[in-house]
Amino acid sequence: MQVLLRNNLRWTRQRRLIVAAMEGRADHPTAEEIYHDLRNRGEPVSLATVYRTLRALAREGLLRELHGHGPDRFDPNLVPHYHFHCTRCGRVFDVGVSYKGELDRIDVGPGFAVVSHEIIWEEICPSCRGKEGS
Repeated sequence: MQVLLRNNLRWTRQRRLIVAAMEGRADHPTAEEIYHDLRNRGEPVSLATVYRTLRALAREGLLRELHGHGPDRFDPNLVPHYHFHCTRCGRVFDVGVSYKGELDRIDVGPGFAVVSHEIIWEEICPSCRGKEGS
């Protein structure tokens, strides 16, 4: 809650629910997945509120917003790390490859200043690969 207040975000009931729904998640949910999780628990929240809240949290640096093929996904893990995107099911996974901080300091050309980098590998996840053999 203090993080939200420091970042000038009002601490509404809906925001509390959305933040709680994101805490500890490693499955990189979409806004719709969070919305359905909350609705299935009987929480009165709109899909638009979930989208707005997740994007506001990402803008404030409290979540990572992952763009790619399919719907945007959100990651509460702010420690720099890499991802794997399954091109079949669309899920995103954390990858246990050490973050290469030296790439944040690479010279990409005159006038450019690199502040971070992101790597997302794309292929088929083990679960989808297993279904291929069935």
